[in-house]
Amino acid sequence: MARSRRTSCRYAAITAFSLLLTLTALLPAAAGAVNTRVSIAYYKWSNKEVHIDLGEKVTWDWLGPDLAHSVTGVSEDARQWDSDPHTDAPFHRPGYSYTLQFNQPGTYVFQCKLHPVVRGQVIVSDVPGDPSSDPGPQPPLNVDVTRPIIGGISLARVRPRGGRGLPMKVMLSEKGRLEAQYYRLAGGKRSYAGYSTWKVSAGANRLRLGARWKHFEALPGRYEAVLRATDPSANESKPAKLWFAIAG
Repeated sequence: MARSRRTSCRYAAITAFSLLLTLTALLPAAAGAVNTRVSIAYYKWSNKEVHIDLGEKVTWDWLGPDLAHSVTGVSEDARQWDSDPHTDAPFHRPGYSYTLQFNQPGTYVFQCKLHPVVRGQVIVSDVPGDPSSDPGPQPPLNVDVTRPIIGGISLARVRPRGGRGLPMKVMLSEKGRLEAQYYRLAGGKRSYAGYSTWKVSAGANRLRLGARWKHFEALPGRYEAVLRATDPSANESKPAKLWFAIAG
């Protein structure tokens, strides 16, 4: 009878311990801080109160469309840091990053020197962190950084007269503006002669190259034309060169 009672007590203790282990396993693990990314976009930080542990890093990413921002320390312990120390007019390319490592606990306050509303703080605990942790990938940009492409160009096989221009067909990857810079070729020399601009659409565009207008006289002679396309986000294509002649 005594042995049966001891066995029952031992079984109850093992069962209770197993249940405790199971419940502990089901509880969420405490999440420690890690190296962190903060996006700067639409005149604000993606996280205005960043929590990290000692020795960890914060990376700020300029995602646009607004890019004229700095990360400038304004609290006493952060004044040694400035993403743009040599200018009062910061401006960064889309995707630019700035990283700081924090080796002392405390609260560090930052703001943009041009736009004080673009601000936030980094709170560093006194718990040793993991400086080699992965902050994750940079988020997608909010601006178009893809260059337009000038595709196939075909010119009519004629020598234009009277400033009418040479019929030209040009393929473009997106709408925007197309510009031709003209250079006159004479006596082995190349001299600037003017330009033309057109509003263009994506796909095929039928234009007249070398037509006379206020920025190009269209005098008789041989010419080189350098074409460049610009999209609505101010991305510029690679240049395309053409050679043509204007009859006397």
